[in-house]
Amino acid sequence: MADVPGAKPVPLSQLVRAQDRLTFLYLEHCVVHRDANAITARDNRGTVHIPAATLGALLLGPGTTVSQQAMVLLAESGSTAVWVGEQGVRYYAHGRSLARSSRLLEAQARLVSNNRTRLRVAREMYAVRFPGEDTTGLDMQQLRGREGARVRRLYREHSSRTGVEWNRRDYDPTDFAGGTPVNQALSAANTSLYGVVHAVVVALGCAPGLGFVHTGHVKSFVYDIADLYKADITIPIAFDIAARDVADVGAETRRAVRDHMKGGTFLETCVRDVKTLLREDDDVVEYGPEAFEDPDVVMLWDYKGPAVAGGTAYGDDE
Repeated sequence: MADVPGAKPVPLSQLVRAQDRLTFLYLEHCVVHRDANAITARDNRGTVHIPAATLGALLLGPGTTVSQQAMVLLAESGSTAVWVGEQGVRYYAHGRSLARSSRLLEAQARLVSNNRTRLRVAREMYAVRFPGEDTTGLDMQQLRGREGARVRRLYREHSSRTGVEWNRRDYDPTDFAGGTPVNQALSAANTSLYGVVHAVVVALGCAPGLGFVHTGHVKSFVYDIADLYKADITIPIAFDIAARDVADVGAETRRAVRDHMKGGTFLETCVRDVKTLLREDDDVVEYGPEAFEDPDVVMLWDYKGPAVAGGTAYGDDE
């Protein structure tokens, strides 16, 4: 049999689990290509090599040109490419993940399609955000009320801590520079967080649009998960940046979020939280350490019993 043309896929043994990867890398005004198993970024200052198998999300900003081979390598490495606007504060599209199993996706669909289980997951999400508070028995209106009060209190606390004046969250997605420095910083920090969470969600094979608290948007589940971490990451970082009176709020905020995540614990926490939230009843969904470590297994659905193996000719002698 003739060899398949093109570069050989990255061996599975060389790939890194999602929770052990770099969080995100933002590029702009450069040419993105491939050199063996590394992504290269070239501009007038030179060329930087980026190990694709250790990258969670590559944020491609304005002025970037990406080659087909670079995208092939990202796909084979289980990394996600996200096309974003200037300063990384607007989302346009993202690349495919390398998830080979639909187990978490099916669990997510079952849980979100039943009001009882959807409310249970929503309560657990709020419980993560309100440590020490009992969310048992609360309906969605009560949960939203608690969230609103808590977030307003956080804004006031960080305003007092940093001396940054705070009135309210006010921004125009089409006019980033028109917002106050703290609102610009919040937008930039949240978008950076969304990119990393989006990479985790698709790497695990989940549906970004099937949210439990948020609904109706293609990134509803991304917003659900990202909200778990805003109180500890994006809100304090945004107020710290606004207090420093920097020249480029978007870039400084993005770097601050990146530096905060350098330790590697964020991805591990995010992966663990997604898997825990999508458990069914009292059982945690059994899922391998990484989506792309599972072999390609295609099953055929049978409403009378368990799924049966695909790739088999079934007939009268079944």
